[in-house]
Amino acid sequence: MASRQEGRGNIALLIDADNASAAHFDPVMTVLAELGTVNIRRAYGNWSKATLKTWAALSVAQAIEPQQQFDLTKGKNATDMKMTIDAMDLLTSGRVDGFGLMSSDSDFTPLVTRLRQDGIPVYGFGTANTPEGFRRACTRFIDVAALKPAEVPTAKKASGSRAKAPAAKAEVPPPPPPAPPATEKTVDPEVVRLLIDAYDEAKRDERGFVALGPVGQRVGNRSSFDVRNYGYKRLSDLVAAIPNFITEVREGGQTWIKRVR
Repeated sequence: MASRQEGRGNIALLIDADNASAAHFDPVMTVLAELGTVNIRRAYGNWSKATLKTWAALSVAQAIEPQQQFDLTKGKNATDMKMTIDAMDLLTSGRVDGFGLMSSDSDFTPLVTRLRQDGIPVYGFGTANTPEGFRRACTRFIDVAALKPAEVPTAKKASGSRAKAPAAKAEVPPPPPPAPPATEKTVDPEVVRLLIDAYDEAKRDERGFVALGPVGQRVGNRSSFDVRNYGYKRLSDLVAAIPNFITEVREGGQTWIKRVR
């Protein structure tokens, strides 16, 4: 079966609500919007728990289907099983062209591997402590800490019928000192090595330049890294920051790169 193309088709976002923060939902949706249309949104957990109140509020505002799963046995997570079963049902239905998984749980690694065997891309969204096996199994894995968190809806406080007296004018505090400029993350040496290997394998022009598109495709076939994890929005920006390469934008806006060391 041929692999699906990014930016097209229907994506199912499955959320392990017990293991993901509602504050990251909007940034995750922004990323997935570049990869397809998220028509299926489901969050799994025991909704009787107080810890899922923020997800419960968000499910109403963002049309997320809450999937209830009680803790049948202490220490066992039936939520993972339900989420896995639903993923396989969606796979066999033929209605899904890609999956987004919000979780840092390595128990989903076999599921990701199985989905990708059918040529289905899987985009993982988890925390920095997500096990390496789950990261590498995904088509792309994005550290949610690299995404800007959003405010989640909360219940509005009821206003009283009586008008409140105006509060005494408080002293205006001095403005806070300016925040130091954000520093970009250091690119993993393994990623640099992948880019070098992909460059060496690609066809170069007479000046030694290679189109960045084929290089990125080769790297994507070997690694689940995403440029957002390193503080960049585009692969061209990341490569331009690596001293091993120089970049050149040619007619039509296409980026070409050349290895200089």
